[in-house]
Amino acid sequence: MARTGPGRRGRPPASATAVYADNAVSLAQHVTAAGRDAAVTVTWREGSKGTLSSQFVFLRVRPAGHRIPRDPDGSLPERWLIAQWPDTEPEPVTYWLSSQPADTSPTDLIRHAKIRWRIEHDYRELKTGLGLDHFEGRSFTGWHRHVTLVTAAHLFITMLRLDPKAAAPA
Repeated sequence: MARTGPGRRGRPPASATAVYADNAVSLAQHVTAAGRDAAVTVTWREGSKGTLSSQFVFLRVRPAGHRIPRDPDGSLPERWLIAQWPDTEPEPVTYWLSSQPADTSPTDLIRHAKIRWRIEHDYRELKTGLGLDHFEGRSFTGWHRHVTLVTAAHLFITMLRLDPKAAAPA
């Protein structure tokens, strides 16, 4: 077998030249190159302590990596690079990489990026309130039934919680 590198086996790459002329750049370098002037203030929701908003930089980038599927033309797909860069910080504090379409609004991008709290809340509710972690069986079929019933129960209580016509608790 042909070796394409130290300890590697397989067919050598089709072309020895890189598809992109530039070397890979870190997230921080991308965002700082865009500058603080590129930051946009986005409000994503009302919280218990008031309106939640911050400054964000939105860039379209092509993430590098050998495991990322390429487009039919051989290029890497474009993604959103989102960086939270508050006025009080000298550099960005949080980064997200999103595969949302190019025409997605900044508010929607941030709303989806900041949904982590909701996911953690639902997972905690599934475990503690509905018994997701109480399965003690040994078969995949039994585990699958348990998870399905817990998920259906979660859907039911979520629909009750969201129902505007539901009676208020006493």
